[in-house]
Amino acid sequence: MAKICARLPVKERRSDFAYWQTQPHEARLAALEEIRQEYHRWKYGAEPGFQRVHTIAQRQ
Repeated sequence: MAKICARLPVKERRSDFAYWQTQPHEARLAALEEIRQEYHRWKYGAEPGFQRVHTIAQRQ
């Protein structure tokens, strides 16, 4: 993949919103999941799992 960088005046910038509107729902969700996982690795150092819920029940 070639990295391309271009400098544009503020008035000529393209909208990310327009790009994502052309993508199918599955691609949008996949990108969102990738961003979420990257954030959790950065913030917490690992991908979080399910939290355990403990309840205390009285024995009779």
